[in-house]
Amino acid sequence: VQLQASGGGLVQAGGSLRLSCAASGRTFSSYYMGWVRQAPGKEREFVSAISWSSGRTYYADSVKGRFTMSRDNAKNTVYLQMNSLKPEDTAVYYCAARLGSYSPNYHYWGQGTELTVSS
Repeated sequence: VQLQASGGGLVQAGGSLRLSCAASGRTFSSYYMGWVRQAPGKEREFVSAISWSSGRTYYADSVKGRFTMSRDNAKNTVYLQMNSLKPEDTAVYYCAARLGSYSPNYHYWGQGTELTVSS
């Protein structure tokens, strides 16, 4: 499984950005895809997840109402649309995949993409 995350950058507080994660190497219909972030000096934190088959989404309370995760089955790509960004959203965002049931423990990880939100 290969996961290629992209889309990070520098944005002002209140702005928007969309992250992408292109997945390859498997048929992902039985997978959950997730975004996990790690801010400087902090532990990794769950952000969002989506069931590839059903499209059901899960969000951390800290991003609920601001972030939207989606998938494009034809492109084998998941997205994280981030709106109303805050400086505390600054982190490296990792795309991850898990085979089977929903869980915060992922089997595969992509490289991170860095988001910086300036105040």
